[in-house]
Amino acid sequence: MKAIISVIDAINEWIGRTASWLVLAMVLLICYDVAMRYFFHQGSVALQELEWHLFALVFLLGAAYTYKHDDHVRVDILYQSQFLTDKHRALINIVGILLLLFPFCTLILTTAWPFVENAFYYQEGSPDPGGLPYRYLLKASLLVAFALIILQGISELLKNILKLKHQEHS
Repeated sequence: MKAIISVIDAINEWIGRTASWLVLAMVLLICYDVAMRYFFHQGSVALQELEWHLFALVFLLGAAYTYKHDDHVRVDILYQSQFLTDKHRALINIVGILLLLFPFCTLILTTAWPFVENAFYYQEGSPDPGGLPYRYLLKASLLVAFALIILQGISELLKNILKLKHQEHS
């Protein structure tokens, strides 16, 4: 189990760190775009679309990384309570992963698949003149992102099972 956890965590760590560099690219691109528009009166639909595409990639590819580091949104009123033990938290995590995370990600994957497949079939690009081609690649990142979240969910599930096992033996 520890080997599976290590592999999944390493994959999402690498992808998350790599995606974080897209933030720098996005900031530089936005600065360039703003300077070109306001100082030189030169706008570009492709640059604006690229900004949105980079933002989408940062968000989607960073989600599993954020989950790995437990920096995702959570209602901590009960979870961080001093009345809950580590065993209780592990049980809450296991139930949440099995009943919420996995079904939700599976729903997204199954409903997004035809959407992405259709985009690939038609080689979908931007509908705007001067926009970016290859929009189907961006749409495919939906599938990649939720597959990575499921993988990280497996890792977190195994970690919490190990926590329960460790506590039972202690």
